[in-house]
Amino acid sequence: MEEQKSSSAWTDVSMQIDRMTRIDSVRNERAVLVVVSLSEKVSEKTSEKSLSEKRHVAALPNTLPGNHLSDAEIKAEFDELSGLAEAAGIIVAGELSQRRSMPDKTTYLGRGKVEELKQMIGTLDAVLVVFGNNLGAAQVRNLEKELKTKVIDRTELILDIFSTRAQTHEARLAVELAQLEYSLPRLKRMWTHLERQRGTGTQRGAGEKQLEVDRRLAQKRIAELKILLAGIHERRKREVAGRRGNRSACLVGYTNAGKSTILNQLTDSDVFAKDLLFATLDTRTRHWQLPGWGPVLLSDTVGFIKNLPHDLIASFRATLEEANQADVLIHIADASHPDVAEQISSAYHVLEEIGIEQKDTVLVLNKIDAVESPEKLERLKSHYPQAIVVSAKTGEGLDQLAAAVSDALSREFVFLEVDMPVSNGRLAAFLADEGEVLSRTYENDRAVFHCRVPRHVLGRLQKETDVNYREK
Repeated sequence: MEEQKSSSAWTDVSMQIDRMTRIDSVRNERAVLVVVSLSEKVSEKTSEKSLSEKRHVAALPNTLPGNHLSDAEIKAEFDELSGLAEAAGIIVAGELSQRRSMPDKTTYLGRGKVEELKQMIGTLDAVLVVFGNNLGAAQVRNLEKELKTKVIDRTELILDIFSTRAQTHEARLAVELAQLEYSLPRLKRMWTHLERQRGTGTQRGAGEKQLEVDRRLAQKRIAELKILLAGIHERRKREVAGRRGNRSACLVGYTNAGKSTILNQLTDSDVFAKDLLFATLDTRTRHWQLPGWGPVLLSDTVGFIKNLPHDLIASFRATLEEANQADVLIHIADASHPDVAEQISSAYHVLEEIGIEQKDTVLVLNKIDAVESPEKLERLKSHYPQAIVVSAKTGEGLDQLAAAVSDALSREFVFLEVDMPVSNGRLAAFLADEGEVLSRTYENDRAVFHCRVPRHVLGRLQKETDVNYREK
């Protein structure tokens, strides 16, 4: 009997956790997309601009007073939001925008726009409103009360996409953690009845609200997930560190820039690649026969996006460990996108947030076959003179990309002539593991190795007795 009670209690808890982490599916729902341009974003844009200047990224001009988005930038915002909606299976029925100096504390939109939105919902027979901005929990509740329809913000939309795309155990844990951390301050939205439960027996007064029970369950599960993901992160670090004998490169960049397609082209693999935002979430690593280097490990990572939710960045740290440990980053950008400069800046911003922005990086402008005009391509080349221009679809420029990665790896290596005793087999194996032995000669009890090794090997050689070396 006790076992049955225990099993029943655990089932109840699991169902409650599942309810809190499950964002109701929005697939096939008709929606109105809303984008609000706020002039108070100037501090955020200034920060991004300084990062852009550090990375030689040409910021897009801001043409409106008060630092509002221009018409072209608002269109780009709607295009990206439409892409996210498509990835979530939403049917876009209409669009609404507003420029404000700051958001309304109650409904984010102004009163007049709320009325206009209400009329659009009725006219277009929409059952969902999707904001391209991130809303507070109270703002969502107030909007749903006013509009009599479901409202989701940018973060909830991205979480919906991630929850349907997560395939591996690690990715599912990361998404569940992000969903719980997003849902925790919004639990009232899930419980509209919230009647107090009366105490029983000798207890007096009101019992706990269901909300309080949910909050405690969510906090406990968040703590458990953080422990599980920390363990996965440490295991991933050990796995990646165990490949130190292999050189590695990692593909990073904005979502849908063509990273998976480039991975397939360079490694003759067949990982899933589709013209869709966040088509893949899991890291894939393949062997790449890099000219002049032989096999190099090439990894593809989850794509970035502007204003990527911080909870997701934290949750996917283990997935991004490949980028953290890589010898060189290959930053892929979509040259055909009208907002490519902002996307490049956003990707560098995410790299900075996760602490790996200092690595040697090769910038790649992909999809040049889809650039609208030769003039635009030339402007991009002038903005990013060090960038490699390629087309993953046609294969154009991939040889130059391989050469650029080879050069980047070479900057971390030195050519050495090492004179050592023949009996020092451990040092000979160390040189072969850490780098590439190009030739070796033997005379009496001495051996001379000509090799290409990482610079950190010099520290080991300095500690060796009866070993002489010189750079070539």
